[in-house]
Amino acid sequence: MSFVIASRSARLLLGLTAGLALLMPAHAHAQWWKRAPGDFEECADRAEKYATRQEKTAALAECNAKFAGRRKAGGGYTYYDFLQDRSFDIAGPNPTPEEQKKIDESYAAYLANQRRANLAAEAAAKQQQQQEQRQQQVQQVALRTEAERVPVPVERPKQPRPKACTKGSFSCEWPRLSESLNELKKLFSPTPSKAKKG
Repeated sequence: MSFVIASRSARLLLGLTAGLALLMPAHAHAQWWKRAPGDFEECADRAEKYATRQEKTAALAECNAKFAGRRKAGGGYTYYDFLQDRSFDIAGPNPTPEEQKKIDESYAAYLANQRRANLAAEAAAKQQQQQEQRQQQVQQVALRTEAERVPVPVERPKQPRPKACTKGSFSCEWPRLSESLNELKKLFSPTPSKAKKG
């Protein structure tokens, strides 16, 4: 009786194992017996062997997530920190906690330098603006003093108006009489060009 129970249990266990094996995706099933890639380059080489472009892209994204470092030509690895736009030499395919601490400290120093550079640029811009304002003030003062030096034309004092003429007085009649005499002279004296022709 115990032999029958044991054989049924073994069949059930074998059936469950076979069913699970069929449900697993093919590439995941094959991966359990393969050695895991040691670095990004090895992982990327494996990703290139996938049949479809989507599988390759997904595999490369997984490689990027697993491995931060890239192989160097002479040996060793390098880690590129895009925040600092700088590379760091590391011992393995991923930074160790100590290497990560150094990278983080370097980033903190980088941010401090950026902050100082920004403050210096703001101070220089402010100083430039103040200097321009001072120059404008000096120019305005110079224009004002120049305006004070240039004499402004003074209006002539108004001549007192002659009193109204009384008709028949010599002072009122003389200008009209003088004008009439000048017109008579013109009538009787020939113009110089007519005298030569005649």
